Amino acid sequence: MDEEQTAGYREPCGVCSAVDWGVSDEGRFYCRSCHNVIERTREVVDSTFTPGSNRISTIGRGSRTKRPESGRQWVICEGFQFILRNQANALVKLGVSPRFKDEVLCQLWRIYLQKSRQAYTHNPARTARFNVRGPNSDSDSAADLSVMSASETDGDTNPSSSAASNAGSSSDWSQCSGSVDAASYLSARLRRSRHTLMSMKKTLALIHLALVWSREPLTLSDLLRLVNEGHVPYVNAYEELPDEMKLDGKDGLIFRVESVPPHRAVHKEAQTLLLFLQLPAFPPISRQSLLHPALLSLRYLTDANLPDELHPLVCRLMERAGMADQSLHTFDLLAHPVLPRYDVQTAALVVVTMKLVFGLDDHTEWDLSNEAGDQDDKGNMFNLRRWFRLLQAALIKAQRRRDHDVARKQWTAKKPIYQERKQKWTVMKKKRTAEQVQICFEKLSSRPANVERVDSSSFQFCWGDEDGADGPSLHQKTLDGVMTLRDDVLTPSNSTYWQPAFRDSRMCTSVYSELEARLPRMFVWLLQLFCFLLDVKPAYLFEEVLRVERRVIGSKKSRRRKKKTETRTGTRTRTRTRSRGEPETGETR
Repeated sequence: MDEEQTAGYREPCGVCSAVDWGVSDEGRFYCRSCHNVIERTREVVDSTFTPGSNRISTIGRGSRTKRPESGRQWVICEGFQFILRNQANALVKLGVSPRFKDEVLCQLWRIYLQKSRQAYTHNPARTARFNVRGPNSDSDSAADLSVMSASETDGDTNPSSSAASNAGSSSDWSQCSGSVDAASYLSARLRRSRHTLMSMKKTLALIHLALVWSREPLTLSDLLRLVNEGHVPYVNAYEELPDEMKLDGKDGLIFRVESVPPHRAVHKEAQTLLLFLQLPAFPPISRQSLLHPALLSLRYLTDANLPDELHPLVCRLMERAGMADQSLHTFDLLAHPVLPRYDVQTAALVVVTMKLVFGLDDHTEWDLSNEAGDQDDKGNMFNLRRWFRLLQAALIKAQRRRDHDVARKQWTAKKPIYQERKQKWTVMKKKRTAEQVQICFEKLSSRPANVERVDSSSFQFCWGDEDGADGPSLHQKTLDGVMTLRDDVLTPSNSTYWQPAFRDSRMCTSVYSELEARLPRMFVWLLQLFCFLLDVKPAYLFEEVLRVERRVIGSKKSRRRKKKTETRTGTRTRTRTRSRGEPETGETR
């Protein structure tokens, strides 16, 4: 008899009186002599079982009133403060300078609290009341970041400084409620002025503004990619709040998000925040900064496996379009009140440069590729056809990998928020069902269901000869097959440049949808390539391409007009000089 499985059960069998018990696969006891099965079963311990989740663990006759849990009163802006701190800490761990958090982001947050009259003001929009409840609760850990010295803001008072005087008037706070001001935060009066309300989307916008002010080499598309990959908390970021800050009810409408916002939405929020905060001029973005198109374009050319010789052409186009001035790449409320889209603008410069060099009209680029193939004996020339085939294969592979990671990603929260008490049991049941399905998937697939976090990188592709690379590098290839020397200046052999014709000169999202079917396929594919690198929509990048083209064409027209004006002025001057009897230039009396 196996003492370990039967746990010392030595009762005789009721049929044959033998004491020889075994345990079947189903966990039931049976007699090894006569195979009689009894009602006794072996107790199995399930490691995935959570006590109290699907069976009664204890039975008591006491009061059914829920005991008050340790916690404290808190306000909505304090919850966002903790989330901003966690997001900033995650970026600092990834290599961002601590100055970004300690000096820039904290100061922007103070300005926002003061402008929105939530703190650092004598006339607050609503009174914040804190009350520590329970002998084991500790408010010092939460007050380290939320309570700031009023002396730093020229005499403004912090609402948390009056917490002691207001503690006695907060007895109406529910034991299981969340924040004390969620209802007023969602009121119709405050919703009419959405620019004053902090939201999860605005946390990313505020982080982006702090990064730009600090001149960190992290664009908005980089920030959103880090959020999507889970390196920066955003979806279900409220789960990292302190245990003493209970989230319940209407807090879910404020802190719960189910997806990462797109590039356009976050940039719009950042622009709205700038106008609301009335910030001074940002530090200039010089050509030595990694946010300037001169250096940022080099990074995108490397990621797209394009030759390095394209970089001087991008810089020449940037100067021709009047975009080399550092004042155009910073925010100034008076001189330049629009926040630049550094990543999208630089990608548009690369696309326009590719159009200038290769045509991208579904004919010119392939003719140039054929000519380069005929002239290339040593294999040193850049061939667009080979580059297209290489990038197309890598793009399909990377897109499948991204879609696979998104499909395997767990979006459900570990600590769900329910708005009503009646929803609690339904939410918990769905959560247990999802966990059981995940456990079954892990057993069947023999691999974890969660997406494994990979090291963050600024590049989407890896080019070279090492293992795991997406293909051979083409950075050292020359452009001899598509460039000619004219007046001691390298000029593209392509002499034509096409532009899409559309009715309205204003930018709108419907322009690309109307023109997409008529645009050359190679141009559309190039847009999709850079849209994958930046994780933006093709229409979004297409708008910026049109802006760059108009700047180039507008600069050419202005130079032609200036030249014609100078010519006419010179002609009139010479005519007047002759009429007065004065000699022309080079004549003597």
